[in-house]
Amino acid sequence: MKKSFVAASIAATLVLSTSSMLAHSAQTSSTSEKWKNTLQEAKGQTVYFNAWGGADNINDYIQWAADRIKDDYDVTLKQVKLTDTSDAVNRVLAEKAAGKNTKGSIDLIWLNGENFRAMKDNHLLFGPFSQTLPSYTKYVDENARQSLTQDFGTPVDGMESPWGMAQVIFMHDTATLSNPPKSIPELLIYAKAHPGRITYPEPPQFLGSTFLKQALYELSPHRKALSQPVDSVDFDKITATMWAYLDELHAVAWRSGESFPSSSEEMMRLLDDQEIDVALSFDISAASVQIDKGNLPDTVRSYVFSGGTIGNTHFLAIPYNSGVKAGAQVVANFLLSPEAQIKKQTPTVWGDLSVLSYAKLSKDDQAKFDALPRGIATLNIEELGKTLPEPHASWVGALEKEWRQRYAQ
Repeated sequence: MKKSFVAASIAATLVLSTSSMLAHSAQTSSTSEKWKNTLQEAKGQTVYFNAWGGADNINDYIQWAADRIKDDYDVTLKQVKLTDTSDAVNRVLAEKAAGKNTKGSIDLIWLNGENFRAMKDNHLLFGPFSQTLPSYTKYVDENARQSLTQDFGTPVDGMESPWGMAQVIFMHDTATLSNPPKSIPELLIYAKAHPGRITYPEPPQFLGSTFLKQALYELSPHRKALSQPVDSVDFDKITATMWAYLDELHAVAWRSGESFPSSSEEMMRLLDDQEIDVALSFDISAASVQIDKGNLPDTVRSYVFSGGTIGNTHFLAIPYNSGVKAGAQVVANFLLSPEAQIKKQTPTVWGDLSVLSYAKLSKDDQAKFDALPRGIATLNIEELGKTLPEPHASWVGALEKEWRQRYAQ
């Protein structure tokens, strides 16, 4: 009796196991067939990619990708260079309001944070799609970092595809400043001792807004509140110490805090001209790229604050009314491939950190990542240290609005 029961149990287990394997095989086959159909549909399509166009090296990388995508998939990729991603979001919103629900003017957007939240909340996105991309299923590990599934506190839910990772870094010229300030409080101490030598980009430029978040994270005693929607907490109480800090900083800042650089690129030009002593960027290879181009002296080095700096993942999303969703998915999939991610992480190309799981890569691709040169001023992963989480996306607009009310000329 007992032997019969055991035998029956083993047989049942084998049947279940076989059924599971067959179901998985059928699902894989179905997914593969769907992707083949996507590739076929994408042929001949033109994808209008709205992406920030403020850095020549990034624009050059996108053009490299466009050439590869055209050769391999017969999809034409055209970059629409933006100064502010919110312009693209507002365009899709306007098209929806006008009833233009097909053949929209935008097919792919480079975004994250509040722009993603705005598009998701207003039902302006196509998807979910990212988890069906072959490159995603093969090379991305969602458990590796929270920012792959939570974009500034907003669940991704497959509505955008990860493209790269960024972290705030600071730059200084070792020939003139050997020991730079390594925290927000130290930055103010330095600024008071060296008036006119410290500044940051003007919000709502994204790096300027990130500087505010970095300052808030370091100065506020209410850090846990930053992960909550801003309208659910006491904004004035939580930000009070930061505004008091900025009042002091602006009094001794570059141009007495009456004007601010427009971007990281302008900050690096000011650093090169020796007008300021510290620049910052969201691109860990920015200093190396500019040194290589002759725009910064080779004595410039990158560094991070001792307690860590803000970091995040940036993504690609497809508007709901794109007329070439197949082509947009093909582009997103290629940009997530090991080939494209290796090229992108090359310091003299872009230096943007890969979102791929190293453990999921082939030995050959692992070796290619391992062989990447590191720029003269580029920090390695260990040197980048602790990554501070982005606040909830709703904080960005609130901080920018208050900043402009207080300081905009």
